[in-house]
Amino acid sequence: MRVRGVRVQGHDEMTMKLLFRELEQHLKSSSGASVVAIDNKIEQAMDLVKSHLMYAVREEVEVLKEQIKELIERNSQLEQENTLLKTLASPEQMAQFQAQVQTGSPPPAPTSTVPGPPILTQPASHSSGPSA
Repeated sequence: MRVRGVRVQGHDEMTMKLLFRELEQHLKSSSGASVVAIDNKIEQAMDLVKSHLMYAVREEVEVLKEQIKELIERNSQLEQENTLLKTLASPEQMAQFQAQVQTGSPPPAPTSTVPGPPILTQPASHSSGPSA
């Protein structure tokens, strides 16, 4: 059962269904004496809905707090990385970056200006015997 975007599950859902069925039955056979009972049932139903909504809101707040915490941590990491990259960048790279930011153009494809690890090669001929 869904109540304004909040999911009600398990035992509480069954309780709400029974409560609303009972309320419908009272409304169908309403008499002067059962008006008070109906009012009480409506109040109980509203209290139950309110408690479910409050529970769902609290759960959602906890999830959002956790997401905010993770985003703050990620933002901090990215700021540190950005600071490090700025200190390691050459003045030419910074000028090129600033020009790209101002024009809104994407960065060029990376070129391999940083040499990779040296490639170790084996000598072409190997002898299995002792050399003299």
